[in-house]
Amino acid sequence: MTGYRQVLGVPGMAPLLAVSLLARTAITAAGMALTLYVVLGLHLGYAAAGAVPASLTAGLALGGPLLGRLIDRRGLRTALLATVVTQAGFWLALPALRYPVLLGAAFVAGLLMVPAQAVTRQAIAALSTGGQRRPAFALESVQGELSYLVGPAAVILAAATLSPATMAWGIGGAIVVGGAALAALDPPLRSPDEAPAGTAPRPPRREWLGAGMIAVLVLAFGIALLLGGIDLAIVATLRQAGQVSWASLVVAVCGLASVTGGLCYGMLNRPLPTWLLLGLLGVATVLAGLAPSWPWLCLAVVGTGLLTAPTLSTVADAVSRLAPAGVRGEATGLQASAMSAGVALGAPVVGWTIDASAPAAGFAAAGLAGLLAALAGHLLSRRARRPRHRDIHPEIAAPRPEPCQAKL
Repeated sequence: MTGYRQVLGVPGMAPLLAVSLLARTAITAAGMALTLYVVLGLHLGYAAAGAVPASLTAGLALGGPLLGRLIDRRGLRTALLATVVTQAGFWLALPALRYPVLLGAAFVAGLLMVPAQAVTRQAIAALSTGGQRRPAFALESVQGELSYLVGPAAVILAAATLSPATMAWGIGGAIVVGGAALAALDPPLRSPDEAPAGTAPRPPRREWLGAGMIAVLVLAFGIALLLGGIDLAIVATLRQAGQVSWASLVVAVCGLASVTGGLCYGMLNRPLPTWLLLGLLGVATVLAGLAPSWPWLCLAVVGTGLLTAPTLSTVADAVSRLAPAGVRGEATGLQASAMSAGVALGAPVVGWTIDASAPAAGFAAAGLAGLLAALAGHLLSRRARRPRHRDIHPEIAAPRPEPCQAKL
C-alpha cells in the first residue's frame, strides 16, 4: 500500500484520477445509453439500436490518433474544447435527431469524444517517476474496471426511472462536465525534463512505430478482443443452463476480481511480461468454458478477472515508455484505437463461434484470440532492436534491467 500512498501523494494525481473516473464512467455508459434510447425512445428494434453504439465505436477507433495528434501539436485544452463542444451539441440535440441522422451524428460524437482515458495515461506518465509508474497505471486500470461496473448499471437504472431523453441528457451532461473538469485541471502531459506540447520535436513514424510499438498495439488489440467477447459467452453459457438471470452476478464477480488483481499487481516489486500476462489470461478464459453452471462460472471467471487489470496496466505503461514525448498523444490514441477495434470485433467473433458450435466454444475463441495475440506480440518484441533510452519497457522487450530499473 505504500506505493499507492506515494502515487496519490503526487501533486495533481488524486484530482486527475477522480475527474477521470467521472468522465470515463459516463463515456463507458454512452453506448448503453444510446441503445436504450433507440429502443425506448424511438421504439425501434435491437438491430437498429445496436447500430448506433457501433457507429459511436467506429468513430472512437478512428478519432483516437487524430485527437492524440491534435494534443501533441496544439496542447490539451484545445483538444478538450473541441470535444466538449461537440459532446454538448450531440447530446442536447439527440431527441430531435431522426434515426438516419442519429447514426451519422453518433459517428461524429465518437470521432470527437472527450479523450479522458488517453489524457489520464499521458498525465500519469508525466507525473509519476521510477517505481511509482506501475502502481499508478495499476490504479488507472482499476479505474477503468470500475467505470465498466458502474456506468452501464447506472444507465439501466436511470432508464427504468426516467424518460429516455432525460437518461441520455444525464449521460451527456456527465461527459461534458468530465471534459470541462479535465480542461480546468489541465494536467501536465510532459515531465519537467520534456518539451511542452507543440514544441517537442516530432520524430518520423518509422522511428517510433517499429516492431516494439506494433507489438504493444497487437497485445492491446488482443486483450480487447478477448474482453469484448467474454460477456456474450457468459450469457450464452447460462442461457443454455437455464440460469441466465445469474449473468449479472458472474459479470460483477469478474469485474471485482479484476479490481483486486490490479491492486495486487501494483504492489509487486517486479513486473511480469505483458505477453505472458495475456497468455495466462487466454488460458484462464478457455478454462472458464468448462463451467457447467453459475456457481462454477463465478469461480472460473475469478482467474480471468485477476489477470485483466494487470494486463491492461502493463500495455498502457509500455506505450507511455516507448513513445517519444512529441508523439505520445498519437501513440496513446493508437492504443485506444486498437482496443476499440478489438472490443468491436470481440462480440461478433465469439457470437459466430457460439452459433456454429456451443457456448463453451465462445470462451475458447476469446481465449485463443488472446493467446495468438500474446504469441504475435512476443515474436514482434523479440525482433525489435533495443532502444537507446534507459527507460526501455521491461515488460515488452524484456531486457536485463539496469540498476536503476530494478524496482520497475
